[in-house]
Amino acid sequence: MRGLLRAYYWMDESMQNGLIQAGFQPRTRTQTMILVNVSNGITRAAELARVLGVSRQAIQQQINELESDDLVTQIPDPDDRRANRIIFSEQGARFMNAALASLRQAEQALAVRLGYDAVRVLRNTLSSDWGPVIGEQHPPGRKRSLGT
Repeated sequence: MRGLLRAYYWMDESMQNGLIQAGFQPRTRTQTMILVNVSNGITRAAELARVLGVSRQAIQQQINELESDDLVTQIPDPDDRRANRIIFSEQGARFMNAALASLRQAEQALAVRLGYDAVRVLRNTLSSDWGPVIGEQHPPGRKRSLGT
């Protein structure tokens, strides 16, 4: 598990460096995780809070900051009048394109360093269905895991 966490930090820091080189301000890990999840279709604050394992208030504070920095916009959810959906602003779309380009560059560098076959196996392993959480219990405050 330590290796997986170290790999996550390596990718996040590589992405942050790529974003800085592309002219964007650095973002917190929570903010980049919000933006990546929005790009994956998770667009409600309550759902983002569950996936990231933080309070709805903490997520809303981060979303408000991202909105004030013109990376996202909150619009009424057509399916639930009590909720908003988070969408990218034009600036946010450029940010995400730069983030994805940084991640592709990091993956390419990893392939050169570790070998293309090793990265292919890693990608396949990480995208495989790992089955239900062992013990089928979720930590307090988390209603679900990513992907379930």
